[in-house]
Amino acid sequence: MLNPTAYVKLAIISDIHSNYEALRVAFAAIDAARVDEVYCLGDIVGYGSDAVECVELVRARCAGVVQGNHDVAVAYEEPETSSWFPRAAKKAVRHNRQQLSAEHLDYLATLPLVLEAHGCTFVHAAPERPEMWLRLESFMVARNQFNHFTTPVCFIGHSHVPAVMGERIGTTRVERGNRYLINVGSVGQPRDNDPRACVGFFDTETFEYRLVRVKYDVQRTAGKILASGLPRQLAKRLVAGT
Repeated sequence: MLNPTAYVKLAIISDIHSNYEALRVAFAAIDAARVDEVYCLGDIVGYGSDAVECVELVRARCAGVVQGNHDVAVAYEEPETSSWFPRAAKKAVRHNRQQLSAEHLDYLATLPLVLEAHGCTFVHAAPERPEMWLRLESFMVARNQFNHFTTPVCFIGHSHVPAVMGERIGTTRVERGNRYLINVGSVGQPRDNDPRACVGFFDTETFEYRLVRVKYDVQRTAGKILASGLPRQLAKRLVAGT
């Protein structure tokens, strides 16, 4: 582990959703960028067909991982953890849970909800009540999140849509002297009409943030979803990026 006060180059990934093809190309982009550490914002599992491969790769490669709502649902498969999921998502929860070993499930169950490192906060959905998986669907809800973390930057996922919000209204770029809430989008299931995998890169010295989109074999992933018996809609939305 690096010194938490040292300047580092970070890669941040989120919402892999058992999409091994997308995760592999994401790590290829990360390796090419020569970062110091990788952080994962959760939802390693769910929706896709390759839960085992994704859990094992994240465990092997990430310096820190936080828990997402799909991780909880797969780890426990209790009604209260997935009752709000659509029917297709519930089927994927059961499929992924059957794939994973007891060790994998324990790993997902014991992930922290929030991490702080290198002057950054990492959380799946929102720093406000992270166990509630808030959706930041209004300006006021999103703005209120700045009251719930103290670091200059908080990285989130959950919505699958990349975005940057500064604490000062009108901020258009990430730069030192302001605080930011940054959604890094999704590796395995983007929902901004762009099916390419998302990877966020942040340099704690220069305070530069950039989002990289990486192509992967979407059709192969969609075919594996269908072959595994998962609902067709989970394959179709990957191709459309919705």
